[in-house]
Amino acid sequence: MNRRFLDRREAGRVLATLLDRYANRPDVLVLALPRGGLPVGYEVAQALKAPLDIFLVRKLGVPGHEELAMGALACGGVRVLNEDVVRYLRIPEAAIDAVAKKEQRELERREGLYRDGRPPLDVRGRTVILVDDGLATGSTMRAAIQALRPQRPAAIVVAVPVAAASTCAEFKSEADDVVCASTPEPFHAVGLWYADFTQTTDGEVHDFLERAAKIDDDTPRNSHQA
Repeated sequence: MNRRFLDRREAGRVLATLLDRYANRPDVLVLALPRGGLPVGYEVAQALKAPLDIFLVRKLGVPGHEELAMGALACGGVRVLNEDVVRYLRIPEAAIDAVAKKEQRELERREGLYRDGRPPLDVRGRTVILVDDGLATGSTMRAAIQALRPQRPAAIVVAVPVAAASTCAEFKSEADDVVCASTPEPFHAVGLWYADFTQTTDGEVHDFLERAAKIDDDTPRNSHQA
């Protein structure tokens, strides 16, 4: 499929239709990558009747060219580097460490801001659906997978509305299931495939999580028996 989405919430509703095999299952948990993944993940979680939580990952931007990812940092101190970029640009280890330290502080700040004191949901034995608004290089999603594996989920599903076809294919060897709703060619960038790609705010992330938590509290079937 080669399509352009109206916004992230519409993209989430479309993506959810491709994940219907995971609907109404007590073992399923949706983890969204902030900030852009939250509107998508909220719609997916509502459609599947699954709990929603965040999984924080920060891009490590190349110094002076921050839009270019040289890697990513995830919860638990997991660092994933794009070795091709690091090698080609000859980025010294000290520069990588400096960027990682800064992003670690931001990751911790956001964790406190978004969660509002709520503990992370337990992923052990769960089927975890990792959701973002799209995949370009995939470095942030890769960091999330590597950080989640030691927590022993039963399965990890990567789900995005739009992705570069090559990146989507790469994840088939890294996740237990991969769902990319659209893999347009040429791809160029995630934002090109949304009519509205306005940045999701910290406040919106907090509100989505709060709303999802209230719905989950009122829905006993979402509880998971280990």
